[in-house]
Amino acid sequence: MDDLHDEIAYLQRISRKPRLMLNISMEEGQKIVGCFPPYAPEELVHASGLLPMGLWGGYTELKLAQSYLPPFACPIMQANMEFALNGKYSGLQAVIIPAICDTLRCMTQNWRFGVPRIPMIPIVYPQNRTSAASIDYLISEYEHVLVMLSTITGKMMTEKALCRTIEIYNEHNAVMREFSALAAKHLDIITPTVRHGIMKSAFFMEKSAHTASVKKINAGLKSLPEHKFSGKRVILAGISSEPKELLEILEENVIAVVGDDLAQESRQYRTDTPLTGGGALKRLALQWKNRSSCSLIHELGKPRGKYLSELCKERQADGVINCLMKFCDPEEYDQPWLEADLRQAGYPCLTIEVDPLNNSFEQLRTRIQTFAEML
Repeated sequence: MDDLHDEIAYLQRISRKPRLMLNISMEEGQKIVGCFPPYAPEELVHASGLLPMGLWGGYTELKLAQSYLPPFACPIMQANMEFALNGKYSGLQAVIIPAICDTLRCMTQNWRFGVPRIPMIPIVYPQNRTSAASIDYLISEYEHVLVMLSTITGKMMTEKALCRTIEIYNEHNAVMREFSALAAKHLDIITPTVRHGIMKSAFFMEKSAHTASVKKINAGLKSLPEHKFSGKRVILAGISSEPKELLEILEENVIAVVGDDLAQESRQYRTDTPLTGGGALKRLALQWKNRSSCSLIHELGKPRGKYLSELCKERQADGVINCLMKFCDPEEYDQPWLEADLRQAGYPCLTIEVDPLNNSFEQLRTRIQTFAEML
């Protein structure tokens, strides 16, 4: 029981203080590459002997970033730019930016000119994933990333190293999926804030180390009887459920998170890299081809609503809270399809605007309280 609470507290601290982890890693002699969300090819960084670290923004007052990004740009990207310009990301050897939406495409050039001291590595994922040529194209993008990473390490990544990294990341995916399922049975311990902290901490640790910590948490949860939660159970959808005040409002209203479709959380762990099907780079490309139910990935039929309906049924959720990132066009395009499918399946959905740069929460508190009373 002590191990369970100690590991939870440890991962919570890491999720709250990513800069502290950056400093500790640098003191240990590790070279660190910042990975913009979502879907930066962390595996290539890891297999090259570098430490990938997620860059998910945070609350800050925008001053310098306003010279590079319009006020209607994604709040995560605005915060990342502000942190880079004011030196918060000093110590990074490079950053990888997946050009997967309009704002991220702009970020590649803004970063190149605004933060020249930290090299920028762009990667463009193919959206026509039904084409056989998309695999060859993505392999060529990965090779470009590896060449850029080799300028940091002085050597090229090996096939053996990437195969081992794929095993490490697949194991981490499985452990995180197990944690998500176990968390829904122990809602007295795994509150919305705790759940988020455990998920988010993975972006600031070497994956096998994070796997070891979450395994201890899973073992501790398995040893306890299932908790009978008397409040409301919801699934969270969107890019992120930050700021933390949002999660605290859920707790105030006795609302538990029993599952999620968040880019910052379970979307990262849903899709393993195949263990067969070609060389390691090709199999990594096949992982991208196999991803689904994400607003940032082109799919015919918009399947996210059906995916969420099935998740609600599996986790016995009372409804869905769609955390719509402010100014996020891909998420906004998905919203009417998602809500229609949930209504058809009989699950209520509350869509709220999420802005990590906001510090006023009374309107949000009122909307969530009303939703809880209606469930």
